[in-house]
Amino acid sequence: MKLFYQSMGVARRSETGPYARNLASILRDAAEPDTQIDVFGLGSGKAIADQYRYLELLDTAEVLDNGLRAEREGYDALLIGNVFEPGLHALREVLNIPVLGLLESSVHLACLMGASYSIVNVNPKFTGKVTENIDATGLRSRLVSIDDMRIERGQVLDRAFEDTAVRDQVVGQFTEAARVGIGKGAETIIPAGGIVMTILAFAGVHQVDDVPIVNGLIALTKMAEMAVRIRRLTGVFTSKRMMYAPPTGTLLADIRAAYGDHVYPGAT
Repeated sequence: MKLFYQSMGVARRSETGPYARNLASILRDAAEPDTQIDVFGLGSGKAIADQYRYLELLDTAEVLDNGLRAEREGYDALLIGNVFEPGLHALREVLNIPVLGLLESSVHLACLMGASYSIVNVNPKFTGKVTENIDATGLRSRLVSIDDMRIERGQVLDRAFEDTAVRDQVVGQFTEAARVGIGKGAETIIPAGGIVMTILAFAGVHQVDDVPIVNGLIALTKMAEMAVRIRRLTGVFTSKRMMYAPPTGTLLADIRAAYGDHVYPGAT
């Protein structure tokens, strides 16, 4: 099984830096022995501040191209490793392989692990988009709270992999915010950010006061493996009825004439 993991932060922080190396290591450890999981960032100068909607839209074009590339190159599933999940629904419409998102997978798993969950945010700017994506899952009613860490600059997170004191600071900030949600009744906690998920896994932190942390990196990997195996067993995973239905017939021919023969692979 081959999984294509689309990261945003890897591009911003380099594909060979400590975040990229630790992210890849955690994903490999989460995967089954027969699963190959490859991490890809975006091009230079992309994903600089994806919490801003205008910039996210600019970056999404490359995510869409990478999705087409993933299917073309024989990957069995596409994993969008970003809590904003750029291109998730568009790619489910255009691709035949399963397309899974970081936040969606985390929320569904959180609701299997407990009756309620809270989100721990790195940046208050995340709140609106994260809330919208939770609404799309239909599981907003089980959300207890969204609570913020107090990390002033993203560079602090980068240093956490190499500086124990900084890592302890990040874990402490996360723990403090998680306890706010736990105090309100959360039974599971989701970190809203791939780099924080990576830091917590790197530090071996998987619960706060006996409340499980839903690490989205692990959740996304295991959901993707399940999706691929279901598709192999049944021949289908993503419904192509209504929302994710591709164009057909004359309309499809017109679309390919305008956009290229590579779009909507397998559609007729």
